[in-house]
Amino acid sequence: MMTNAIIRELVKQGHEVTFITPFSLAKEKLGPNYKEIVIPQYDFWPEIKEMTNKNTVLEMTDLPNFAFLRMVNVMGIHSTDFALEQPEIQAVINEKNKIGKYDLLLAEQFFNEGALILGHLYQIPTITVSTFGNANYLSQLFGVVSPWSYVPHAYMPYTDRMSLWERIGNVAINAAEDLVREFSYYPGQDAVLKKHFSKLLDRVPTIKELERNISAILLNSYMPLASSRPMAYNMIPVGGLHIQPPKALPEHLQKFLDGATHGAIYFSLGSQVRSADLPPEKLKVFLEVFGSLKQRVLWKFEDESLPNLPANVKVQSWLPQGDILAHPNVKVFIAHGGLFGTQEAVYNSVPILGMPVYCDQHQNINQGKKAEYALGLDYRKVTVEELRGLLLELIENPKYRNNIKKASRIFRDRPLGAMDTAMYWINYVIEHRGAPHLVAAGVHLPWYQFYLLDIVGLALAVILLPIVALILICRRSSKPKSTPTKKKTKKN
Repeated sequence: MMTNAIIRELVKQGHEVTFITPFSLAKEKLGPNYKEIVIPQYDFWPEIKEMTNKNTVLEMTDLPNFAFLRMVNVMGIHSTDFALEQPEIQAVINEKNKIGKYDLLLAEQFFNEGALILGHLYQIPTITVSTFGNANYLSQLFGVVSPWSYVPHAYMPYTDRMSLWERIGNVAINAAEDLVREFSYYPGQDAVLKKHFSKLLDRVPTIKELERNISAILLNSYMPLASSRPMAYNMIPVGGLHIQPPKALPEHLQKFLDGATHGAIYFSLGSQVRSADLPPEKLKVFLEVFGSLKQRVLWKFEDESLPNLPANVKVQSWLPQGDILAHPNVKVFIAHGGLFGTQEAVYNSVPILGMPVYCDQHQNINQGKKAEYALGLDYRKVTVEELRGLLLELIENPKYRNNIKKASRIFRDRPLGAMDTAMYWINYVIEHRGAPHLVAAGVHLPWYQFYLLDIVGLALAVILLPIVALILICRRSSKPKSTPTKKKTKKN
């Protein structure tokens, strides 16, 4: 969604763009400046099922964070290997006239670091796009230390106000991620590069060396949805750049929402989580509550033949979410807490009832609960009474609407629009040939120097060695001296 929006804008501004993607934009007819290389989509579900014993995304609510971390690391290595094997990518790799063909590599920043090799091959600067916003592992990539005392890991359900036990958990998962990346993930990605490029290049660069070629990163985050944290010059927050001015709704949806005199509730769990996978007994809870309300309910539901549908509920397998949330009659958004949907809700001032499932969704909803524009529930335990009470609280208590209006004003108030900001920095990096002056020196430090572990080790040595030496001296001096024994002589 975010990358596609950037591609469209680049083409619109006159850039010549070659887009490598499994999702074609050919139907949009972007014009002669746009060329796409369509590759097969990597099927990650067999691996997910094998590693997690889960059959749907909805079931991943119970997945421990460390297991999720392991899963995305394994998938990242395998999907990179899969992509580099494709004939379409091989043609790009083996292109004869590489130098001068492109000015910039724009790559996704999500466990596919092997793609950075294209910047090395074509000798061009790189900008990455992080659709998940900020992350702990970006700290070393951009030479900025993110304090684990108040910067929560994206997979943890914490805000920037953590208790002692939450900080312990935060330190544990951040440290584990750093160690796994250093000693497992990076070597795995390096092995993939050697497999595909050892015959083409005299020396295959490591992933860490390729990451040092990253000029800037476009982060899908912006205040107040992300708490304040240290940032480098080349970490550019552009959260919400995918949001477009609302378009006219299809006639049947427009009539349905216009006729919602008591307001409407919009229910969608996004593109990955399926409402149709909800347990039957929980579907019954939602339908019973919806049928008892005065409000109309518009529900993105994958099976449009859902039985026992109340008269005030309309289901459809796909819905234009941004345009619906912009309708003035929409009073509540029931969502899983994904970043794009949360941004759209805040942008349009619609309070959120969150049903987080995995990854950053818990943190996004907890951030909203802290700011009092959202409430949360656990779909596994939800009851009729709880669901009805939460919906009525969001609809009837004006504080949620007022708080999300405040958040919306902050989210919208920027010196430059999100998309204009992204375009400015893309053009800036091209103009300044990689803009090396933006890059912090910390990216060139090994991890033990980056975290000052060598200084810590030296300090411990300076403190402990004299103590150890003193103990050894004391032990030696305290030993009793052995007196020589006299030999008895025989008298004749």
